[in-house]
Amino acid sequence: MIDAQKTGDEMEIQNIAVALKILESSPEFALIIPEVRTNLVMSKISPDSMEDVVGVPGRITVVHGKPKTCANPDYGVSSHMARLILSIMKYDPDKRSAMNMKYDPLLVEICQKLGLVVSYYDRNDEPPELRDKEGGTIPWGVETAVERVDRVPDIIYHTGGWGKEPSIVIIGENAVEVVKTAICIAKLYKERI
Repeated sequence: MIDAQKTGDEMEIQNIAVALKILESSPEFALIIPEVRTNLVMSKISPDSMEDVVGVPGRITVVHGKPKTCANPDYGVSSHMARLILSIMKYDPDKRSAMNMKYDPLLVEICQKLGLVVSYYDRNDEPPELRDKEGGTIPWGVETAVERVDRVPDIIYHTGGWGKEPSIVIIGENAVEVVKTAICIAKLYKERI
């Protein structure tokens, strides 16, 4: 008999592993990796906590002009992006994967021209009681971005704040889908810069 839980676990890790192979073969993506580096996450179906979200230990960085990971994907290794995808899944449980990239108005424009649903939040509008609470910004930011377009967008961005790097997040149903979208965006970005 097949252990359904183990098969599910292997599915998320395998999906991210395939996505990372695709990503590491795209030098264009290196152009849109932020200073804080990139993480790619994918949640289990019906997650209970951040431990149910696969991420990339050490994140994705740039080595010799190409995206590079330093460790295999695993559960419970991301906090920021895991909180984000868990917040997204409260609105759409099919959207189980996300990845961050650097903020650039040109990247936002490219996403809009591709027909992606784009939304944002402004950290300056964040209620002070959430700003001072560890992990409070992400659920608030997701809620704000979702309400702005009345659905889960494909892209959420913010332009930063005190000590916070601006960021764009791509959201999708699985890691391979997210990475393919990111590479498409990166290739169009490279043509324009």
